[in-house]
Amino acid sequence: QVHLVESGGGLVQPGGSLRLSCAVSRDTTPIGQMAWFRQAPGKEREGVAAILTSRGRGNTYYPDFAKGRFTISQDNVDNTMYLQMNSLKPEDSAMYYCAAARLVRWPSLTVADFNFWGQGTQVTVSS
Repeated sequence: QVHLVESGGGLVQPGGSLRLSCAVSRDTTPIGQMAWFRQAPGKEREGVAAILTSRGRGNTYYPDFAKGRFTISQDNVDNTMYLQMNSLKPEDSAMYYCAAARLVRWPSLTVADFNFWGQGTQVTVSS
């Protein structure tokens, strides 16, 4: 099994920055790729960034709205994944979730491709 715990959310002004963390603990379950998703009230969950954790380790993928503003990274020493978010906008407000997938389907930010999810951390961008 894989256990994911997000942290780092909060209230930030437009134009500000936040860094989200996802602590990963697991048994021998392999993880092929990880990602960050977000979900605002009344909207579908959408992918924000993905990173390969197996072959091609370190490769990243972003949807257009995240390119240039969001950066996904991982620290294999402390088993943590990060999402650095800059130039935040009110429309970035959402619950942000960390996710992990056993298999690699690259690039994928499809919810159904991910097997394990954290509980989420709230990000609110407001003045």
